[in-house]
Amino acid sequence: MKKKSLVLLTETAVMSALALILGLIKFNGFWPNGGSVSLEMVPIFFMAFRRGLAGGLLTGLAVGLLQLMFNFSAVHPLSILLDYPIAFMAAGLAGIFAVSSKEKKSKRTAFLVAGILLGCTVRFAAHVLSGAVFFASYAPEGMNPWVYSIFYNGSYMLPIFLITTATALFITNTSPKLIHTERLKADHAA
Repeated sequence: MKKKSLVLLTETAVMSALALILGLIKFNGFWPNGGSVSLEMVPIFFMAFRRGLAGGLLTGLAVGLLQLMFNFSAVHPLSILLDYPIAFMAAGLAGIFAVSSKEKKSKRTAFLVAGILLGCTVRFAAHVLSGAVFFASYAPEGMNPWVYSIFYNGSYMLPIFLITTATALFITNTSPKLIHTERLKADHAA
């Protein structure tokens, strides 16, 4: 049991550091109040599919806290929680869709896309809530803050979903044992 915990913590630390590095290589675009497009979500999804829900949530939380430390931008204490630890931890929900590398390629692909879609959607929801409630003053005059927040956050979350999915599909199709564990059922039982 201790060896499994040590492996999980080590992989979480390595993937969290990788996410932070990948987050530095980004397209900042036209988002004046935060948001960018990068591959920082890939390591979170990697851990979610490799180690299941616990691995995904733990890595997402670690990445969110690292982002908070290095890329802090907030207007309210609750926006800090929504935009950093909660948003990135939400990506780890993809671990619900973890499957073994021995599954058929079509099943691995479908579960991978579903997991990334879930993780990105819940992260998007956290950002939309934060944007509508705490950044409403940035909405153009006469525009509903919820509509503004949906478009603002969707303009970077959709590209993140697409490039993350493409990257993860490449990995699962070229090296399935790297992203999916062979011992998934045994790991969950222990």
